[in-house]
Amino acid sequence: MRKSFTLCVAAVMWCGTVATTAAEVNVEIHYLRQVTPTPPTLSNLDPLPEDLGRAGAEVGLADNRTTGGFLGQTWGMTVTEVPEDGDFAAAAAEALGQTDLLVLDAPRDAILAAADLPEAQDALLFNATEEDTTLRGAACRANLLHTSASYAMRTDALMQMLVERRWRDLALVTGPQPEDAAFAEALESSATKFGLEIGSRAEWRFDADMRRNAAAEVPLFTQDLGEYDVLLVADEIGDFARYIPYNTWIPRPIAGSEGLVPATWAPVVEQWGAAQLQSRFTDAAGRDMRPADYGAWAAIRSIGEAVTRTEAADAPTLRAFLLGPDFELAGFKGSPLTFRDWNGQMRQPIPLVHARALAAQAPLEGFLHQLNPLDSLGLDAPEAGCTAFDAS
Repeated sequence: MRKSFTLCVAAVMWCGTVATTAAEVNVEIHYLRQVTPTPPTLSNLDPLPEDLGRAGAEVGLADNRTTGGFLGQTWGMTVTEVPEDGDFAAAAAEALGQTDLLVLDAPRDAILAAADLPEAQDALLFNATEEDTTLRGAACRANLLHTSASYAMRTDALMQMLVERRWRDLALVTGPQPEDAAFAEALESSATKFGLEIGSRAEWRFDADMRRNAAAEVPLFTQDLGEYDVLLVADEIGDFARYIPYNTWIPRPIAGSEGLVPATWAPVVEQWGAAQLQSRFTDAAGRDMRPADYGAWAAIRSIGEAVTRTEAADAPTLRAFLLGPDFELAGFKGSPLTFRDWNGQMRQPIPLVHARALAAQAPLEGFLHQLNPLDSLGLDAPEAGCTAFDAS
């Protein structure tokens, strides 16, 4: 008993010593969101939360404050929402007048406008939500890191599972939105990359009420697709894909935006301690954690880990550490998360999920890479075409 008491006292004294001797670090982050119009959808079952993305950032900030409280760190975060017709670049310039650490929740062009500001060249920006693959390729920026998985990472994950299941003949239905086209393009590229073939294709053009007509319309629509092993669906805004399962002309699995979905994060991810993160998020936000929330959480936590390890809060120091060999983030996905030093993309496993459970997680066993199996997902260094990081 006396020995245990002595150890406890020593531990308390050590914690107090750390708190008093650690250099005080003040970290200010600006979370900048561009409000975008939401296209009308056939169903109103899944409205977008008003705090989408921001809620994940707030949970990440709370995590940083918990750790930083013992290390002399103080954390602050300003949130700015730019209206649909607002000037995102101007808002970013104003934010950069206060801090050189920005977390961006915005479309591709708005992100590039912010990254190209003269004020941003020595800053550190995080893309928390945009999945556009070109931001990790020819349109990459040296001051921009990505905690959101790209379309290519998600579709590569899906193709790995289809290869493993030997489902090689594919058909594709694409929705009318730009996000649908981008996801469909990634599906096409990933299919080619993994030796699969997308044969028949169709574009979704219905504006009828599928809640009443799906059983009649979808079989006729899919009849012309012919034979296939899996029907891929590109419907990234959640408009029509929910009406396709069990209504196709031939009974086949559905994958992509519906059915078997490659997702950055999903409520059914519970392994590797993920249930703890899910629970904390639900307690804080009153809803399930979504991919945009996870991307924002990972951005804030990456900053937190870098600050703790470097005892600094300036963008150049943090960037060098984040892209270096010593950075790792415990992301509740079974593998440490790190950043690719050739395009700033966060390496991360991709869960393959359906509505009720995790089916698998990529990279799957057998899909190898000469350096890191996680680099089998998305743009590898030779194919990225990103030159902005060459001199970093």
